[in-house]
Amino acid sequence: QVQLVESGGGLVQPGGSLRLSCAASGFIFSIYAMGWYRQAPGKQREFVATITNRGSTNYADSVKGRFTISRDNAKNMVYLQMNSLKPEDTAVYFCTWGSMWGQGTQVTVSS
Repeated sequence: QVQLVESGGGLVQPGGSLRLSCAASGFIFSIYAMGWYRQAPGKQREFVATITNRGSTNYADSVKGRFTISRDNAKNMVYLQMNSLKPEDTAVYFCTWGSMWGQGTQVTVSS
């Protein structure tokens, strides 16, 4: 049974940082790309970042230079380090594997 469990969300002030984590299980994690998407209130889900099994990364223009996706294949974990957060980064963040999605973790950027 595939499971993707996100954690690390919360409330942070503009300019602050958060690190999201995703624990994956139920598939051979090390051979697949993983991704992060987000959904803001009243908006469609949007791409944030992906990382291949070998560590190549791709980012949405809106987060490039501020967010960093990484993975630990030994622990079946994928991370999203978010720096210089802005109010427009407020959203539920989802870990993804192919068509599978986790339950999401809420990130709120507000003073």
